[in-house]
Amino acid sequence: MPREIHYNAAEHISANTARDPYLRPAFPLRLRLRRLMWNVCWSLLYRTSPRPLHSWRSFLLRSFGASMGPKCHFYPASRVWAPWNLICAEQVTAADGAEIYNPAPITLGSHAILSQDAYLCGATHDYDDPAFPLIAFAMSLGAYSWICARASVAPGVSVGEGAVLGLGSVATRNLEPWTVYAGVPAVKVKERRRHATDVVAG
Repeated sequence: MPREIHYNAAEHISANTARDPYLRPAFPLRLRLRRLMWNVCWSLLYRTSPRPLHSWRSFLLRSFGASMGPKCHFYPASRVWAPWNLICAEQVTAADGAEIYNPAPITLGSHAILSQDAYLCGATHDYDDPAFPLIAFAMSLGAYSWICARASVAPGVSVGEGAVLGLGSVATRNLEPWTVYAGVPAVKVKERRRHATDVVAG
């Protein structure tokens, strides 16, 4: 099933902006200004906040449009490209160095974890188009999924409930629920025992 493009810069940026398409901005001015304000907030208030103040960082993300469930743990050195495109259920964790590049919406299910330096990449460029426009995809990580340290999820890839992407691995295709993946590109290694939802249900 082909991945559905959520945002295509070619549909939003006029060709008159620059003769050389590689010099055209990828986003409209209003979005670039919104990003500037968020980057200032991240630098001054988010990044400098003490590690235990998870509720404060959730508040800052909500202030810029994020949907944050209760008890989310986003650490000070985690990065969210566009809070207004972030949807989190309860108890989502983003460790220091974890980065969510989300020009399109990214949804994180209950108890999803992004370990240190994990990277969710929500956009790429259409290299078959001479204009080389940025294209972005909506993505989702299921409940109890875990993206291990320094692992990356490619644009448009969905991570199933309870799936695990191992240390330093790169997911280029959808990850099946309750399955462990490892490698570059990531391949299925084994099944994961389904226990987390049973604990909650009990």
